Amino acid sequence: MKRTIILKVNSERPEADKIKAAAKIIREGGLVAFPTETVYGLGADALNPEAVRGIYAAKRRPLDNPIIVHISDKRDLYKLAREVPENIDELTRLWPGPLTIILKASEAVPRETTGGLDTVAIRMPNHKVALALIRESGVPIAAPSANLAGRPSPTTAEHVKQDLNGRIDMILDAGPTRIGVESTVVDLTSKPPQILRPGGFPFEDLKRIIKDLRLHPSVTADRKVYIERPPSPGMKHRHYAPKAKLILVEGRMEALADKIQELVDKYSCEGRRVGVLSTDENKHLYRADVVKSLGSRKDPACMAKKLFGLLREFDEEKVDVIIAEGVPMRHLGLAVMNRLRKASGFNIVKV
Repeated sequence: MKRTIILKVNSERPEADKIKAAAKIIREGGLVAFPTETVYGLGADALNPEAVRGIYAAKRRPLDNPIIVHISDKRDLYKLAREVPENIDELTRLWPGPLTIILKASEAVPRETTGGLDTVAIRMPNHKVALALIRESGVPIAAPSANLAGRPSPTTAEHVKQDLNGRIDMILDAGPTRIGVESTVVDLTSKPPQILRPGGFPFEDLKRIIKDLRLHPSVTADRKVYIERPPSPGMKHRHYAPKAKLILVEGRMEALADKIQELVDKYSCEGRRVGVLSTDENKHLYRADVVKSLGSRKDPACMAKKLFGLLREFDEEKVDVIIAEGVPMRHLGLAVMNRLRKASGFNIVKV
């Protein structure tokens, strides 16, 4: 077990000495957790196969789960990818931001980073600490979420510490992340282009730029879709899950509360400690051991920001079962529902 150094960093004016210390670890093949606008990432030199293998080991991550490569200069896209579309500027003008683009990988990218695929996932994060770290390191940084595989993604440095303390070299703590769910992943190697993972950049907004953009069937699936070689993180393996059993209730607004309370009563009678993941509109209707609200159903950005933190809070309060409300699948609500369905293991009750 190694000693994990935790450094508090100013999110707007990152201290140069702290960034230099973290970059030195990256260049020497070590692991640094750092904030982005979406979630905290666990970074290593993307071009160093041994360093990337360290990410998989620290997270206990399946080796066929590809890792997103983070850059600080748009020109680096051409070093990491080949067969770059002529109209790529239509998407890269959205950088820095919560958008990941999948292209054919160049020979410079090791297969450890791509999960054994011939494609590479690339993004430029919109966070001053992340960009400063990438620039100072002088290499692109491979970085999945900085949590143990399968757990809710970390939106604070404390979440990273809970999962990875003693397993990585450093955590840069710049406070909570702004968006709260991972980046949207767009596959430009498929015809037509597809969103493989919904995230911080809404499908509706991207559709205005890429007219023929589609959603991969797994994005809106309400049952497990088998994918042998996942081209994006978050598609195949168990993700985002709390320790407690999670049941997702979906359907008509007027029927949600009745079904959820029915399930709460059932598990309570069995002697289980029950939590409800509600929205503001229904929070007052539930009688359970723990009730937490994602926010208003009319505010998907708020729900996305709070989701992973609340799932971890339920674990801290030692609930056995979480009953969660389904929310509208619009804008960031699509990402929220994608995460809840996967976190539940597709244990979904329709009403």
